[in-house]
Amino acid sequence: MQLLKKRERIFSLDALRGLAILIMIFVDAPPGPTYWWQAHAAWEGLTLADWAFPGFVFAMGASAAVSTFRREIDVKKFFVRTAILFSIGILFNMKWSFFTWLFQSDFTGADLFDKLITHGRFLGILQRLALTYFLGMLAVKIFKSDAGILFSAIGLLIISSAGFHLYNPAAPFDQANNISGAIDKIFPGANHIYTPTHDPEGLYGTLASAAQFLFGFLAGRILATGAFIRDKIYTLALSGAVLLIAGGLWSLIDIIAKNIWTVPFALITSGGEMFILAAMVYLFDKLPEAKEFFAPLGAFGKNPLFFFLISNIIVAMLFNILIDGTPFWIWLWKVTLEGLVSTEFSVMIFCLLWCLFWTPFALILDRIGIIIKI
Repeated sequence: MQLLKKRERIFSLDALRGLAILIMIFVDAPPGPTYWWQAHAAWEGLTLADWAFPGFVFAMGASAAVSTFRREIDVKKFFVRTAILFSIGILFNMKWSFFTWLFQSDFTGADLFDKLITHGRFLGILQRLALTYFLGMLAVKIFKSDAGILFSAIGLLIISSAGFHLYNPAAPFDQANNISGAIDKIFPGANHIYTPTHDPEGLYGTLASAAQFLFGFLAGRILATGAFIRDKIYTLALSGAVLLIAGGLWSLIDIIAKNIWTVPFALITSGGEMFILAAMVYLFDKLPEAKEFFAPLGAFGKNPLFFFLISNIIVAMLFNILIDGTPFWIWLWKVTLEGLVSTEFSVMIFCLLWCLFWTPFALILDRIGIIIKI
């Protein structure tokens, strides 16, 4: 990681990235049963939780466009960044097993070895980000122009969709028998995936997530140009409408599913992110004072991966510290908010307070001008 001094940034993009990370922190923290929209869809469907990760992928693409605008892409740099992100992801996946070994006396060193080596998960959120970034930046390096980048994104989506239909024409998206799950069982292998049938961050889903990165990249190029703000807003909004319509039409033949990152899922969430970004650009242009109200979003957006990692690591640690046999994280919820209106409501408030807990830290880092960059 590299520490950078504060510099002029596009606030709407920071806020978009901050919103994605806050949703990720919010949906990863429940100590008990949640509302349906706070949890990921079991297979097919789209909930608030399902918007978080694609939102960050989209924002990552937009940020890459802004940072490389009018500058030659450093191939060595994005190779190195990919390797670092992937490596951190593998270490990040070890947190649960490590804390179980550290805090629970009945979990032995042999159990830890089995968890990490025999059944350890090789893929995950950061690994998906790494591979998505690599594939997306490779496409940008090769095709360069906006038209080339757009056609490469469409090509990735067509390949992704076609693979499902060619592998199992009768039931392309059968949970127990689809191309994404089949590849997961080859690599990283059945013992190293998140569920018995598939890994939600498996290799095949990287095709559609890379296309989403490229849509974000094109949005970033719109932001980075010298065009009038009005033209940027119109272009983003129109692009969002086109993506939403395309996603709706594509959903007639493919399902909407984050678990395997299907084409309609990538298109619809990209379209939604385009609209949110357009709305933010409009708001902060018309009401610059609104930046004060949304300052926490901008602060989280400047150090997104840091807050995602540290918040998840602490939750994993507190789940493995037991009080009378109850994980501390659950115990804390029970002695504070359980019974407030309903179980689901109290869990939602608990998760919101967890996000609020990190807000002053984000604002402090922002105020002193520190950006922790991978």
